[in-house]
Amino acid sequence: MACGPSSLATGPRAGPVQSLLGPTLLVLLVSGLGPAFCQKIYTNTWAVQIPGGQEVAEQVASKHSFVNLGHVFDDIYHFKHRTVEKRSLSNHRGTHVRLHREPKVVWAEQQVVKQRRKRDVYTEPSDPKFREQWYLNNANHRDLNVKGAWELGFTGKGVVVSILDDGIEQNHPDLAQNYDPDASYDVNDGDPDPQPRYTQLDDNRHGTRCAGEVAAVADNGICGVGVAYNAKIGGVRMLDGEVTDVVEAQSLSLNPQHIHVYSASWGPEDDGKTVDGPAKLAKDAFLRGVTEGRGGLGSIFVWASGNGGREKDSCNCDGYTDSIYTLSISSSTQNGNVPWYSEACSSTLATTYSSGNLNEKQIITTDLKSKCTDSHTGTSASAPLAAGIIALALEANTNLTWRDMQHLVVRTSHPAHLLTNDWKTNGVGRRVSHSYGYGLLDASAMVTLARNWTSVGPQQKCVLSMIAAPRNIGTHLVIKKSVDGCLGTANHVSSLEHVQAQLTLSYNRRGNLAIHLTSPSGTRSTLLAPRPHDYSSEGFNDWAFMTTHSWDERPSGEWTLEIENQAGVSDYGTLTQFTLVLYGTGQAWPSPSDADLVPPVSRSCKTLDLRQICIECTAGYFLFQQSCVTECPPGFSAGLLPMNYTVGNGVEPAQVPSCLPCRPPCLTCSGLSPRACLSCPTHSHLDAAAGSCTHLNQFERETPGGFMEGLRPPASRLPAAVAMLSCVGIMATFGGVFLALQLRSGPLRLPPALEAGGLRERLGLGGGARRAASYHGIPTVWGDDALSSDSDNDDFGFRGERKAFIKTQSAI
Repeated sequence: MACGPSSLATGPRAGPVQSLLGPTLLVLLVSGLGPAFCQKIYTNTWAVQIPGGQEVAEQVASKHSFVNLGHVFDDIYHFKHRTVEKRSLSNHRGTHVRLHREPKVVWAEQQVVKQRRKRDVYTEPSDPKFREQWYLNNANHRDLNVKGAWELGFTGKGVVVSILDDGIEQNHPDLAQNYDPDASYDVNDGDPDPQPRYTQLDDNRHGTRCAGEVAAVADNGICGVGVAYNAKIGGVRMLDGEVTDVVEAQSLSLNPQHIHVYSASWGPEDDGKTVDGPAKLAKDAFLRGVTEGRGGLGSIFVWASGNGGREKDSCNCDGYTDSIYTLSISSSTQNGNVPWYSEACSSTLATTYSSGNLNEKQIITTDLKSKCTDSHTGTSASAPLAAGIIALALEANTNLTWRDMQHLVVRTSHPAHLLTNDWKTNGVGRRVSHSYGYGLLDASAMVTLARNWTSVGPQQKCVLSMIAAPRNIGTHLVIKKSVDGCLGTANHVSSLEHVQAQLTLSYNRRGNLAIHLTSPSGTRSTLLAPRPHDYSSEGFNDWAFMTTHSWDERPSGEWTLEIENQAGVSDYGTLTQFTLVLYGTGQAWPSPSDADLVPPVSRSCKTLDLRQICIECTAGYFLFQQSCVTECPPGFSAGLLPMNYTVGNGVEPAQVPSCLPCRPPCLTCSGLSPRACLSCPTHSHLDAAAGSCTHLNQFERETPGGFMEGLRPPASRLPAAVAMLSCVGIMATFGGVFLALQLRSGPLRLPPALEAGGLRERLGLGGGARRAASYHGIPTVWGDDALSSDSDNDDFGFRGERKAFIKTQSAI
């Protein structure tokens, strides 16, 4: 709206209404309501053009009662008048005319206030529960940095996400605006309406809760907001009935040219003994999705890693999370701990937040019957948060492929404050964990990197047979083989993404097995941890164990597979197939020089803590003052020190080789013992033979050039003789008292050797009946307590000694 010049009447001819309105309107305008009345507000500053430089400008300003606020550019200066009002509804014509008449002034203009608004794309959501969504908006920055992505202008607009679950309440007031019928279907009943089936226990609330995490509407005064609150959301009802291969395949392949992201928070039983995955049709649906979905860019499948932590389950025994086509997401609690339900495995790519212990907050989202809940839990809550962040990244760059998205996750996720004892640095310097993958998703970092991302090259697949004949597993089997990544062929892989170890083996108790794969760069992935509840003797039949821990490493070199029985019993089995499948690109893409890599000076560091301080060194190095050294400096020697890191889950920290201070009194040493001294402190003498230090008294100390030199008295043996005679006297006195006490309390009981030698008779103590003396280090001379039984004295110990000491004092 344009505002013309002011028509406010002032002076003696102004009417009474105008006279009253003038001051009132001025107050309103000055208080910020001016634009509503289209009034100009004049300031007490002028823009003035004065040739001749700064000195001339100062002279003009001083002459006309101005203050020169400074040079703007060229001959333009900024003047402020000393007496003119700061804000006024009328221009100051007299001052303005005088300035114009000044010969040295070429041009002048009184400045007016202009209304300007920030063109922000982000305003904080006003939804009542938003402030409680700690994982989106946290003052301590322990969140998913979603607010940062919103501030960059990304809210999921134009992206479609579908929740594969038990249905979605499409008319929920916090979902209806973003609901997309083209991303929805009821596979269980075969109709387009995915509305959940209502029960007394609200069994089918899962899908509606997940949907709200992704795309709950913002600024509608209801509940909270979704991560991608402008994305479209749909739902597939497929879990509220019999789940078959056809049901799964139909759900995974729904409208793949319209739906961008599929989010699934389900899988086989998390009971610690099941090994199961997609069957033929579902496998085909995954493959069709990544090759044909989104116009060939590939559908993105986000999967919850599993809730079998209490049963010691492994998500690598879940063929959905273990698939290279899914982006597997794990959970962290509010305080950065591994949740009790979380499963650890090498196929997990990254982590978002979810529930934890009773004192930790849970996830806020939509609930059945148009309600809101603050108690969504498990990895079921983690995957939709990741799906929402992926929607933000897709808005930032619609040309991202399914593999580009996994690259973005690897490069922008970070360990943050997540606690576990297995953070390791892989061959390209990235930190990775079996509990968290590459760490916590960072929405702002993902959209920033996505905007200018160049798509990775075509996927290469190198398949290598690693054994020529069946091998007996026994209790420990190690297979080593060097490979070249299919060099010289069309399948050559030079930069790794996913790595699979396809194994066929038999074993009489599968749950006792642990399987590890070590890359040529030294990255050791646990493909399978022991599962105490898995008593099966079926083994594994062409099962593809997958790891993401060697991402961007070079595949050429020696790979090592270890299969061991960690139960320590004599089980038996045979490995009949080991095929190594390497996925990646034919060129190193991109070079591992991202900001998330450790500096070159820290290559000798194996593990960093949350503050990026070294807490463990690679083999051949010792930890010394937060750095790694090949030799310990003087005053220190090599030893083991518990890792200075909070590991959580009751796991004892590992012992790491470190440089530890020499034990007193050593000044320098060859080991951590008081008898491994190489030199001694001042006023001490080194006994080279014993490797110990002896403190010198005042006369024994060397004082070169001192005034005592030459006056030191000759060594004397008198002190030693006196000490020896004193000891003899004390021992004789004690012996006499002891014999006297024994004579008072009865016949003396001597050791057998002295009895046999006739010492009793020679001392004149023979005769009379023998009486057992209850002697436990204190004489039995005090009253009736001397006759206590053996059973009473069995627990004498320290308390008995303290009691006896009190009696001694009272007797004295």
